[in-house]
Amino acid sequence: MPARRPARIALAAVAVALLSVTASGCGDRGALRAAGPTPTAVSPAKLWPDLRPASSPAYPYDVATRSLVKGIKVPGDDIRKVNPVDVVEAEIRAEPDDYGSKGAYHGTVDRLKDCRPGGDEARCPLLKPYYRDLTGDGKDDLTLGFRLYPTNQTAVRVYTVEKHRLVQVLADNDAILGVELAGRALIERSPADISGYEYRTTWVWDPGQRAMVFSRDEYLHTGDGRKATKPSRSAAPSASPSARSSTPASAPASSPPSATPSAGTS
Repeated sequence: MPARRPARIALAAVAVALLSVTASGCGDRGALRAAGPTPTAVSPAKLWPDLRPASSPAYPYDVATRSLVKGIKVPGDDIRKVNPVDVVEAEIRAEPDDYGSKGAYHGTVDRLKDCRPGGDEARCPLLKPYYRDLTGDGKDDLTLGFRLYPTNQTAVRVYTVEKHRLVQVLADNDAILGVELAGRALIERSPADISGYEYRTTWVWDPGQRAMVFSRDEYLHTGDGRKATKPSRSAAPSASPSARSSTPASAPASSPPSATPSAGTS
C-alpha cells in the first residue's frame, strides 16, 4: 500500500524551533509595551523563475477513494438499515491481499466473528457507527470505524447510497487518536513523531469526484512535550486499501481511538 502521508521531518524541526521562543511579559502590570518599528511590507520573492515545470505529479497521496460495495443491499435506500458487520465482511471478501492469511490485517477476520450475536463483545473490532449527511444530498451517510489487527491501526470508512447501491466514498487506515465530524468534514487526529504534537487530517466531500477527498493536513502543537521521538509512522501500512482508486493532488496506536462527532449523530 502506498503511504498516504510522507514523513514531516522539516515540519517537525520548525515546531521544535518555535518551542524555543518564549514570550516576554510587560514591565508594568496592565501597561502597554511598544513592539518596535513596523517592518516594511515586502512582496513574495519568486525563486527560480526559469525552473522547468515538473513532468509528473508530486507525491501520490491517496486523496480520493470510491468503490461500489458488492453484495450489500440497502432496504428502502435507508443506510441505517444496513448491518455494519456485513459491510466490513464485504470489504474483507473484496480485499484478500489485505485480509488473507498473509495480509497485513489478517487478524481482523477472526475477531470480526465476535461482532455477531453470541460473540465476545470485547474482541469485536467494530466501533460504534455514526450517521450524518456528509455528501449534501439531505440523507444520512454512514461513518464506520474498525480496528485492524495485528497492526492496531484504525480503519475509517464513509459510505453513501446512490441508485439503491451502497458506495464507499472514503477509505483510510492510520494510527488514530480520535475522529471528529465537523459539519460535512471528517477530521482524523494521529500521533506525530515529536511528543506534544499531532497530525490532523481533514476530508471533505467533492461533488466532482463524488468522494470524500483529502483537504488539509496540519501539524499542531497540543502539549508541552519537547523530546523528539523515533519516527514510527512507517511501522505499518498507512493508506487507503490498495484496490481502491486514487487521484494525485496538490506509530501504531496502543489504545482504542475515540469517535467524537460534534452533533447530530447516531
